[in-house]
Amino acid sequence: MKALQFAETGSLDKLILNEQVPEPVAGEGDVLIRIEAAGLNPSDLKNVLGRFPYTTVPRIPGRDFAGVVVAGPAALEGKAVWGSGKGVGFTRDGSHAEYLVLPADAVAIKPDCLSFAQAASCGVPWITALEGVERAGIRAGSRVVVIGASGAVGQAMSLLALARGATVLGAVRRDAQLAEVPAGCEGMLLGNPDDFVARVGERFDDGAEVVIDTTGFWLAPAVEVLGNGGRIVAISAPASGVTDMPILGFYRRAATLIGVNSLLHDSATCAQMLEQLGRLFAGGDLPLPASPREWSLADGVAAYRALEAGGAGKIVFTP
Repeated sequence: MKALQFAETGSLDKLILNEQVPEPVAGEGDVLIRIEAAGLNPSDLKNVLGRFPYTTVPRIPGRDFAGVVVAGPAALEGKAVWGSGKGVGFTRDGSHAEYLVLPADAVAIKPDCLSFAQAASCGVPWITALEGVERAGIRAGSRVVVIGASGAVGQAMSLLALARGATVLGAVRRDAQLAEVPAGCEGMLLGNPDDFVARVGERFDDGAEVVIDTTGFWLAPAVEVLGNGGRIVAISAPASGVTDMPILGFYRRAATLIGVNSLLHDSATCAQMLEQLGRLFAGGDLPLPASPREWSLADGVAAYRALEAGGAGKIVFTP
């Protein structure tokens, strides 16, 4: 079968398209999935670049997928499924290939309302978003600021918060990104930190109840816009892994910092989360995700390079 593969980490020069990879075989309790679409995430890029020391090589990358079960338990054979998970693409071969083997409990039935491409685009962004809004306690009437609301995770966070009845400010860096803030959110430009603090203060007299920083660069001003007892959700960090935060203002607000890392969830847990999201999509509680950019698996290395360069939008591979 065809698959993207790397035998060493550290550079995209190590990533190749291998057309002679043996097709995997499903063992007892496994499913063999014919991949119809596979999502490309920043963590997949970082994986090839060597940012995850536990990755074993040689390895086929790719966490998110949607496809059809071609072998496995009779109840799943022929079913359209989707999934994700922490080890997929890191310690076991991933989805950037024509076939994938996983335990049977690692897949959820794909809702009919989602195309394979849409389903494959959801995994990491929507799993991250679902955990974030649940742990932040977002509910009807919550005052929420999403920093980076035009990105995949920021859009998912915003839509889930809106579905729960929250008031959402979607903050972005550039004018062009305002059009990508989900409908129902009030879009705003970040500007400099002082501008950001002033604009949120104008909108929320008592401060924000929840600030979601999808970038890793706005934790300090996020503290300044929090109301008492507010929560900050952090899902990213600068390349150094270190940032400054005004701890005096943080503890005086009795605030809470919530870290969200989708790589802590195994595939069975991710399948359960996707089942929950699938019900929300199917029931009309969430708008269907936009169609992502589809790249051929044969052009996979170029797609990784486009992601590294920035501005590529959400990419899925279609074999």
